[in-house]
Amino acid sequence: MDKLKKVLSGQEDANSDGTGIIERANQASSLAWKTRMKGFGVCFVLGVLCSVLGSCLLWLPRVGLVVFAVLYSVGNISALCSTMFLMGPLRQLKSMCAKERAIATAMMMVCLALTLCAAFWWKNNGLALLFCVLQFLAFTWYGLSYIPFARDGVLKLCSMCV
Repeated sequence: MDKLKKVLSGQEDANSDGTGIIERANQASSLAWKTRMKGFGVCFVLGVLCSVLGSCLLWLPRVGLVVFAVLYSVGNISALCSTMFLMGPLRQLKSMCAKERAIATAMMMVCLALTLCAAFWWKNNGLALLFCVLQFLAFTWYGLSYIPFARDGVLKLCSMCV
């Protein structure tokens, strides 16, 4: 924290050791493990609550699907951000863009954006629901990438069912 104070007050050159501003912010804002766990828990529970609340409000007349799409998307964003408390933001972003997760991350973000576009701009309930389902599948596939051989197991299970 002292290092951050020195940089912000101008007492130390921001690039004196050659690291970038994101790395310096990540180092300066390190949290204790207990605080990280609390942040993870709060963000994850909020994400799950938003998703469940959106599912409950799906059946409202006229606005239910839009409310569901928004709350489900916000819930996914919150759940995704919760892991940043465990790993740190920079490490999480690097992990999301790693070779084995890059496609899943891109699909997840595209589906999330398309869900919100279908709900607000295109006002197409069918597309919003389709993109919510695709968002769920992309988020699941992304999550499976963190478990060794989980994707291979799911692919093998699906091929056996077909």
